[in-house]
Amino acid sequence: MLTLTFLGVGSAFAKRNFQSNALVEAWSRGPHSPPSPDDTLLIDFGATGPLALYQLKSTPGFEYLDRHGQIHYPAIRRVFVTHLHNDHVGGLEELAMMSRYLCADPTAGNARRPQLIAPADVLDPLWENCLKGGLGAHTGGHATLADYFEVVALRPDDAGGLDRFVVAGRYEFVPFPTHHIQVHHPFDWPSFGLSIHDRVSGDSVLYSSDTRFDYAGMGPRMRAARLIFHEVQLEAQPDPVHALLGELRTLPEDVRKKMRLYHFSDAWDSPMYAFVASEFAGFAQPHRRYTLFAGA
Repeated sequence: MLTLTFLGVGSAFAKRNFQSNALVEAWSRGPHSPPSPDDTLLIDFGATGPLALYQLKSTPGFEYLDRHGQIHYPAIRRVFVTHLHNDHVGGLEELAMMSRYLCADPTAGNARRPQLIAPADVLDPLWENCLKGGLGAHTGGHATLADYFEVVALRPDDAGGLDRFVVAGRYEFVPFPTHHIQVHHPFDWPSFGLSIHDRVSGDSVLYSSDTRFDYAGMGPRMRAARLIFHEVQLEAQPDPVHALLGELRTLPEDVRKKMRLYHFSDAWDSPMYAFVASEFAGFAQPHRRYTLFAGA
């Protein structure tokens, strides 16, 4: 079984929800057979991620994230980074520091290194542009990204690289480019969504991450998926870098009915958005486990 729980469902600037990061858990027996999943993956870990994870550990069923009242960071095995905005990477410094200095193996004295997975186009600038300022120096010397994480760089298979990763030997995560920030032309600033596949059932789930409305590009993945988590911007705006709610309403009904919306502003519960519950699968909820694929 594979489940997904949003740490938060808010946009980068939301104040009533934490930012949109997610915890994916792989289970051999399911979440009703504690104490903990067999494997875990964070999809992004932004600026509000640590506080969101701190609150999640007190939610029934997530006790394995708690250790003496603090976040048990060793429970997080790996992180996938979709792109470099702060609401997606701002919590990585805490994860790195806690793993290296406070969650080291007490018997061997070894620093713990969770996997850090991303396309090379994201990983290459992650250290220099986002993390080096806070993590680059320590007592007695200088550090690199590999001192804190087991780094897994994904590259297109036609370039001789690994273009996907597998969790629990069964669930395949395939990144695909999204049309988010456009510097000069579409897709020239690296950002990625995820197509998640169950090798046993053949089913797939789509996680859009940040993107403009792009049914032309994402349509085949949307139609193939049995469940879709898609970002949304509620307010209209000229030349947006996110998918506008009005644009998503133009999607075919069968696509909308399996689509849960996330990454929204603080106005989501206004009566003017009540139609989302009937036109879509609804707004995603934080700290609720969604089953992506059932079965042992």
